[in-house]
Amino acid sequence: MKKRFWIISLLALLFLTGNAQTDSSQNTSAFSYTASYTGDMVNNLNGGIKTGTNYLGMAHIGLGFDTEKARWWKGGEFCIDFMNTHGDTPSANLIGDIQIASNIEAGNLSVLYELWYKQRFGKIAVTVGLQDMNSNYAVTENGGLFVNSSFGVHTVMSDNITLPIFPITALGLNFQWQINNYSNWQITFFDGTPNSRNNYNTNWIVGKEDGYLIVSEFHLAKSLIKEKNGNYKISGYYHQHKSSILGYHENGGIYFIGDQDINKNISIFSQIGYSPNKINIHNHFYSLGINYKEFSKKRTDDMLGLAVAYFGSDNASITHETTIELTYKMVLNEHLYIQPDIQYIINPAGTENKLNNALVGIVRFGMEL
Repeated sequence: MKKRFWIISLLALLFLTGNAQTDSSQNTSAFSYTASYTGDMVNNLNGGIKTGTNYLGMAHIGLGFDTEKARWWKGGEFCIDFMNTHGDTPSANLIGDIQIASNIEAGNLSVLYELWYKQRFGKIAVTVGLQDMNSNYAVTENGGLFVNSSFGVHTVMSDNITLPIFPITALGLNFQWQINNYSNWQITFFDGTPNSRNNYNTNWIVGKEDGYLIVSEFHLAKSLIKEKNGNYKISGYYHQHKSSILGYHENGGIYFIGDQDINKNISIFSQIGYSPNKINIHNHFYSLGINYKEFSKKRTDDMLGLAVAYFGSDNASITHETTIELTYKMVLNEHLYIQPDIQYIINPAGTENKLNNALVGIVRFGMEL
């Protein structure tokens, strides 16, 4: 398996580097490169499973290739992305929360994270290959500031369904339609059972028992406040796979996301998720957050955020888990930032035991190229 992983990686890199051209007239390259590293020092100060400090990190290396800039054909785009996660697992070892305090917690993994091709046909785009669902779905722009995982894909989705999201993605076929300047619609068909035992994420066997996941989202870029930015999304999803206990099992749900600028400095966001309580232990989620940016002329890129994530259940002894997060992202330069973060977690629900409320301090740093 290890040999096959590196062979596929090498072939992909050779394909991209061996066939690219540079458009000197536009001074742009057919290639795009990304590299980033995120590190978290997590300290459970009180409550949870036990107090203590953990370190964890995540590295990404990505290559993109534009067929039009390479003078091949119009509208084509290749992407390949490798990811490594390493270090401790503080939610599992220290905190005991189900929403996961650090959104880079995954243990020790090295995987081919994404490998896809996109083709645009006017207002239509089709993407096929290994994809992260969260790249296109359940994204709140303002929620992206926060460290807790629930401000990405909320737990009503991720805890009830095997989703193709961090850290293990899956094969998918995505269709996007840009309806007009302020609205678009997309639908994606995914392999229904991403294989978490696949160490390098290169074993792409789609079996009948895997089932399928269908996700559809409508996006409206309309503001409720005149001359301010606003984005609103509504989505439905349906999942089917074969269970050794239940046979063919069906599940699904809906979610809503709203991002709204209030003025030059203040933005708010909210997420709402629901799934049927008859087949899901955890079935509703709500979040609300506020961001403040541009503290001064010297610190225009810094951001302060306060948010609450509520994860509820109608069918469990622990009826909810609530996280209150306060975070501040200090941008040091275009490549480096540091982000102190504090979370108060009420009723950590990630274990079978009743845990005391947890107070968690996190210092995140990030490097981007």
